[in-house]
Amino acid sequence: MALNVGMVTIDCENPQRLAEFWSQALDMQVLGDYGEFVFLGREGSPINIGLQKVPEPRVGKNRVHLDLGGEPRGAAAERMVGLGATIQGEHSVPGLVWIVLSDPEGNEFCIGEHTG
Repeated sequence: MALNVGMVTIDCENPQRLAEFWSQALDMQVLGDYGEFVFLGREGSPINIGLQKVPEPRVGKNRVHLDLGGEPRGAAAERMVGLGATIQGEHSVPGLVWIVLSDPEGNEFCIGEHTG
């Protein structure tokens, strides 16, 4: 028997504020708000997003991050910036290009696109 990924949880200072960003970014709804933990989901999506309050700010690079796709990366990045994200850089390897962004609390994520 194999385990499945059901939720990816992001540590943050303010789960409710970050829920506003991620719910709009991923077209998800708040499924539960327990004060120090908020979880988001969307019907038909096999993975939910958790936002968990932690006492310390993020320091250094994320050890895990979201890789997003499904929209043209330039338009998606522009939309994320409009929601409060910050572009950190753009990278490529043969067959793949991606933009690294950070959410309003500095958690990094990527928007990628396959090429040729």
